[in-house]
Amino acid sequence: MTHAPAPGSLEDRYARDGFVILDGVLDHAETDALLAETVAICRGGRGPIDGADTAPVPPGTSDDDLLRRFLCVHYPHKMSPLMRDTIRHPGLVEPLTRVVGPNVKAMQSMLFIKSEGRPGQAWHQDEGFIPTRDRSLTAAWIALDDATTENGCLWVVPGSHRPGVLYPDREHDDPRYDCTVESYGFPWTEDDAVPVELKAGSALLFNGYLLHKSLPNTGAHGCRRALVGHYMSAESPLPWEPPPAGVGMARADFRDIVLVAGRDPYAWKGTEDVRRPRVRPDRDGGCDR
Repeated sequence: MTHAPAPGSLEDRYARDGFVILDGVLDHAETDALLAETVAICRGGRGPIDGADTAPVPPGTSDDDLLRRFLCVHYPHKMSPLMRDTIRHPGLVEPLTRVVGPNVKAMQSMLFIKSEGRPGQAWHQDEGFIPTRDRSLTAAWIALDDATTENGCLWVVPGSHRPGVLYPDREHDDPRYDCTVESYGFPWTEDDAVPVELKAGSALLFNGYLLHKSLPNTGAHGCRRALVGHYMSAESPLPWEPPPAGVGMARADFRDIVLVAGRDPYAWKGTEDVRRPRVRPDRDGGCDR
């Protein structure tokens, strides 16, 4: 059964459950434009993508066959002005300021393209990959197609963010998942998980400590496409990369960011362009977010 929205304010539901559903963030025209942009990106029309298959696309290749070459493109906002505008869409920014604070920055985007038969991701917490200092990490997962249990929607464990604990990771060989690590040792079972089915254009906003996963697309045809942004409070530095020599980890601050709301208290540091658009590695490459 799909998780039904709980009563209470957005802030109360987010604090209690670790996620909220945002219905109709994008209208049909916006969603259609992003689907067309996804094809343009995969055809190479927005620039090179590190790790992508560089073999020429045979003439007459359908969009569906082209998309089957991809599972996830990291940092699409760096090659697509439309996707950059979407991760700071007013329909996302307003609720982000309510759960994160008035000053919000984005540090990552991901474009998921999960065609039929492609795997999902095992249980994990985003904070384990993007280590904020203040527990403000928040994801906005925008469905570009209807996300269903059949085509691999997200599953979440409501309330699993509340302890503020990052659970350990271990290697696994489950063919249902594209990454070779999974979270374990948490005090919940599969029976505590609920699927979050979304209509195209709706979004799931969720906390960086929330346990979540997705299963394979078992549909007979079609993709489950989604654009995901990761955000945090602009007040907090982000120790996402080793600091320069002579600089302690406590002062490390990843500055390849996009300010999406309010002001940047560290604007005096400037910004950098260090991450490049790339495809997610296959299972042998691990789960490199």
